[in-house]
Amino acid sequence: MKLRKFFALAIMLVSALSLSAQGMEFMPEGSLLKDAVAKAKAEGKMVFLDCYTSWCGPCKMMATKMFPTKEAGDFMNPKFVSIKIDMEKGDGPELTERLKVYAFPTFIIFDGEGNEVGRFLGGSKTVEEFIERVKTNSVPKE
Repeated sequence: MKLRKFFALAIMLVSALSLSAQGMEFMPEGSLLKDAVAKAKAEGKMVFLDCYTSWCGPCKMMATKMFPTKEAGDFMNPKFVSIKIDMEKGDGPELTERLKVYAFPTFIIFDGEGNEVGRFLGGSKTVEEFIERVKTNSVPKE
């Protein structure tokens, strides 16, 4: 009986820890960029667009190693409406052409009006590097 209580307690502890270590929140799969822009405008945020493909190694690394981290979530969630779009499916091919995306991953930052503010390419080696790249590219250029 004590063993059961121990396992139940361990499962609750692991569940609580996973909830508190929340990473970046992304719009639901299949969301459109225009929906992210509308949401960002309503919330007084910017838009962070992850342009990815299913076959891209650095894209997968960012999705599994960087975006889920508490540090990324703590920095990004209050400031950005984040959206991931597979650039080979749905609206992706049209966006690839319109936004002139030539490499993956490409990360594009828009203001609440949908104007591009900055972009950067490729994966980051650390969460700190990723956050610094976002900061550098989310300042409107004059």
